Amino acid sequence: MTTTTDDLRLAADFPPATYEDWRKLVDGVLKGAPFEKLVGKTYDGLKIDPIYRRATNTGPIAGRAAAAPWRILQRVDHPDAAQANAQALHDLENGATGLEFEFAGGPGARGFGLADASKQTLAKVCDGIHLDAGIMIALNPVIGRENAGETFADVVEARKIDPAKLDLHFNYQAVSTVAVRGAAAAAWADYEKPFGKVVGGLIKRGFKGPFVLADGRPVHDAGGSDVQELAFTLAVALAYLRMLEAAGIDLDAARAAISFRLCADADQFLTLAKFRALRRLWARVEQACGLAPKPIFVNAQTAWRMLTKRDANVNMLRATMATFAAGLGGANAVTVLPHTLALGLPDEFARRVARNTQLVLLEESNLAKVSDPAAGSGGIETLTSQLCETAWALFQEIEKAGGIFPALQQGLIQDRVAATRVAREANVAKRRDVLTGASEFPNLHEAEIAVLDVKPAAPMVSADATIKFDALAPMRLAEPFEALRDRSDAALKANGTRPRIFLANLGTAADFTARASFARSFFETGGIEAIDSEGFADAAALAKAFKASGVAMACVCSSDKVYADRAADAARALHGAGAKHIYLAGRPGNQEAALRAAGIGEFVFAGGDALATLRDAYRRMEQA
Repeated sequence: MTTTTDDLRLAADFPPATYEDWRKLVDGVLKGAPFEKLVGKTYDGLKIDPIYRRATNTGPIAGRAAAAPWRILQRVDHPDAAQANAQALHDLENGATGLEFEFAGGPGARGFGLADASKQTLAKVCDGIHLDAGIMIALNPVIGRENAGETFADVVEARKIDPAKLDLHFNYQAVSTVAVRGAAAAAWADYEKPFGKVVGGLIKRGFKGPFVLADGRPVHDAGGSDVQELAFTLAVALAYLRMLEAAGIDLDAARAAISFRLCADADQFLTLAKFRALRRLWARVEQACGLAPKPIFVNAQTAWRMLTKRDANVNMLRATMATFAAGLGGANAVTVLPHTLALGLPDEFARRVARNTQLVLLEESNLAKVSDPAAGSGGIETLTSQLCETAWALFQEIEKAGGIFPALQQGLIQDRVAATRVAREANVAKRRDVLTGASEFPNLHEAEIAVLDVKPAAPMVSADATIKFDALAPMRLAEPFEALRDRSDAALKANGTRPRIFLANLGTAADFTARASFARSFFETGGIEAIDSEGFADAAALAKAFKASGVAMACVCSSDKVYADRAADAARALHGAGAKHIYLAGRPGNQEAALRAAGIGEFVFAGGDALATLRDAYRRMEQA
């Protein structure tokens, strides 16, 4: 008997499902509500439909070589050169395939980094490391300090290593650095000659590069959108291309001297589409320059802004999703920020987790075996195209302003990023953008997480800056909630107890459990400990229990049906028992006037401004 693949077709016994069939089912569930209710939007206003048809006339985007794994980069950021060397050797022995050197004061150092970029320091850090053994080395030189690129080149030559055998990325990133600092020592035109001279000199010494890095991190770190990050990165790369050509470097060699870096965050589909979009966008620039497009080298770094200090172990999950998306999006190298980096300099365990996050995805999940697995996906192809179109339009605005440096001086980029940041912060405050462990599902009793005992260094500033503009200042989304948790910790240390609120549960467990759970999470995200209670049917018993708790605030929790019968009486009883402020979990609906008259001061519900409510709660407690 001969069996063909057609005989084994998945779901062959079922009728084909069509988009129209799906729409009929969905319209039945919506019951007259508009279909647009299911359509999401990104911070760039891009539409995300709930379902897509398969994309046609598409093919894979050229990225990594077929079935080739991405490089597993590990940060080298300990200020002590000997300690940094020991960490680097350990990382390489245990699966890392590259090292990324951070220097103190750099735009991506996150408070740490090698203390200097002297020849002595770099030689000590590289002691015992076989630089020509196929590992990738990425430098991140800092403007205003020793020239890490040229100094590292001296170390290579002193060890008599053939520069052509190195996979060395010099990563000069002048634009990104001045964008983060908000200051430059000179006009952009004044950078061209020395910049071109440095790159040209390294090329003559036999190094193959890449030499400059078009880095989108400043925009992402500052809260910007995916489109803004792409447009910024594209404009930076073009500025470098022009600068290298002006220095007499052949255009084809100039483009080969440029690599790219984007941030990867926990938004899987947007991250995946963003990495794909960058390749399409740069190919369009190459074509405009009369060049046949070639695959570019794209670094990925997991996002700083998504890291939390609270419940930091959840950062492992966020980093895993970010790495997954960047890998499928075609990243050539990935640096995972260790999950404890927001707390301090990561220890060996945190570095191991960062390394193994990638190893598991590569060696056990085999993510690199398929080139551009998203090709042909209706949703990802549509999102990639939308990102390309919108980013190209913003890129053209930057070009009309005179290029990336004038655009920064005019505040064009900063204004766009600031508007997105405000919108993003509002959604975090309202817990629409969830940060597990910080803005949702807090753990007030979490164990302390170890980091190395190393004091963070302050970011560098340009002491000789002659040009100043608004900086693209990095931020972390969880910081406002963490500030409230810090206040709670301070109160615990000073008084032996945290700020507390009494959950005034009404009715049976079936009535109050859902909203009591919501209220507990709501208040504890701000460090206000929730004191639970049994369900009460009698207002006097409720008042007695509240008084015995010794706290000043209460939150009434139950169902809408119970609220209609008992909430007003409960509020009056709580007020009589000394409650300084009373909340109710849920929207008040048409009962609001009666409930406020009974003493309910505020209503907490999904979509409300949790951050404002929690800050106000602290204000009330301080006044009590």
